[in-house]
Amino acid sequence: MKYNLGRYLASIGPSILYQYSINPDKNSTCLYILKKKLYVFILILNMHFNTQFKGIIDVTASDYPDLPNRFNLLYMFNSFMYRNTCFVKLWCSELESVDSITSIFPGANWFERELWDMYGVHFKGHPDLRRILTDYGFMGFPLRKDFPLSGYVELRYYDKYKKIIYSPVKLVQDYRKYDLRSPWNYFDPNFK
Repeated sequence: MKYNLGRYLASIGPSILYQYSINPDKNSTCLYILKKKLYVFILILNMHFNTQFKGIIDVTASDYPDLPNRFNLLYMFNSFMYRNTCFVKLWCSELESVDSITSIFPGANWFERELWDMYGVHFKGHPDLRRILTDYGFMGFPLRKDFPLSGYVELRYYDKYKKIIYSPVKLVQDYRKYDLRSPWNYFDPNFK
């Protein structure tokens, strides 16, 4: 684009966009918006003649458990007409719902379901919000920073009954040997 997309969008919706940054080398713009204005802003990006972001690349998140709004959501769009990439960022907490954009971009369906499954971010108005990468009875959200590394349960096939069963994770510590001596102590003290 020949004009500053961030400045242009800030002039259209100053109450929506509160910060922007531009990377002229990559021809991309990063826009920071308020969570409650997401649907309106994405609709402007898609429908406005001077933006025309018609392709969705990805929707992902980062987890910052120490912050009150712990999830940083990142939407990536592509404008084929203007050959521009747009990154839309917003913050939300684990108890808030984010508006679904599947009515504007049907391709966001899978991305939003993945965020629900991995992080627990709830999308209000999503047509089919269910788990896709973990089992239906799975407890917790594996990509959160406070999720235990070993999980809570493990799956195994029980040959006697010919079915898959869940069992609690048991971390066996019997065969671990911790030798805290320095390897340099093994040398002969007379050897120099």
